[in-house]
Amino acid sequence: MSTHRVPPLSPREWPEGMAEALAAAYQPANPRHAVPPRDPASPKGLNAMGVLAHHPELTAAYNQLIRHALYFTTITPRQRELLVLRVAHLRGAAYEWAQHVYQAGVAGLTPEEVARVRLGPDAPGWPPLERALLSAADELVADARVGERTYGELSAELDTQQLMDVVFTVGAYEVFAMAMRTFDVELDDDLRPYA
Repeated sequence: MSTHRVPPLSPREWPEGMAEALAAAYQPANPRHAVPPRDPASPKGLNAMGVLAHHPELTAAYNQLIRHALYFTTITPRQRELLVLRVAHLRGAAYEWAQHVYQAGVAGLTPEEVARVRLGPDAPGWPPLERALLSAADELVADARVGERTYGELSAELDTQQLMDVVFTVGAYEVFAMAMRTFDVELDDDLRPYA
């Protein structure tokens, strides 16, 4: 018996518009950051997509923000993944964590660095900018505001668009964490190794 609050739809059950909502987000034209080549062994995230398939219009709208965060952001893929992993850890969002452990590897984070994200900005070994990014994620999740010290550290290294991308990346993945936790989305078998 399923414990899902919103049971995922299989791709055969997806309503009209869902495939287009996904294609628009994950097959961008002229991205700033390269779209990784499709690896047949990469996790598919079908349970998350299956839940989102209940609302294709919402999915299409949300995926525009995710499309930006993945392919058009002014921060690096590594910086993005540090932010997303920290949000997932802080929110106890196992689904989001597993998805982004995989994506962090694609972005160049080592398994040791991924594990260190759980320890946060005060863990030894982070360069100053990455420590400030992790602090920003902590502060945004806790207070919905980057504090003065952290903002000063970030603004010494990042321009205005990059600062905006930091905040909106945290926000986008905070929403995803809320959805995955609220709807009790179960890890797909192909995500379990990354949990």
